[in-house]
Amino acid sequence: MKTRLGCLSNKSDSCSDFSEFLPPAQERSTRYLKLSTDEVTRWADSFDVLLSNKYGLAAFRTFLKTEFSDENIEFWLACEDYKKIKSPAKMMSKANKIYKEFIDVHAPREVNIDHRTREETKQRLLEPTPNSLNEVQAKVYSLMEKDSYPRFIRSKIYQDLLNRTQIYCQRKSV
Repeated sequence: MKTRLGCLSNKSDSCSDFSEFLPPAQERSTRYLKLSTDEVTRWADSFDVLLSNKYGLAAFRTFLKTEFSDENIEFWLACEDYKKIKSPAKMMSKANKIYKEFIDVHAPREVNIDHRTREETKQRLLEPTPNSLNEVQAKVYSLMEKDSYPRFIRSKIYQDLLNRTQIYCQRKSV
């Protein structure tokens, strides 16, 4: 993924080549690129559509890095992984890791949540269940949906990617 996002690691205003978001050349076809253009367009329809598309998620993560707020999406993804854990021992370990990395007041990648939510989450994680992080995850999701997502859709990253996929598709169909 890092190689596909390499061109986006700079500030969003200085990036001009988004071809790395497209699949490898052997996977490219007019049909696929037309779908890709449609997919990129659909990212603006809803935050869920954006997050469910691997290229949309990658573009959004890159955008958040330019805004120094990628801890939000990284936390949300960690919670998604956490929900899939079946083993109680692994669940406890992952819960502690998530808490230390994102929720604790001294966490290196602390997410922006209120004191009450932080304390309630801390209590829930004493005996973790697959749903222990649902409330805090929903708050971070809502924050991204209301704040970061609209800025992403207006960003140069998104607009340039949309324009490039449209231009590339038009060239292939000629």
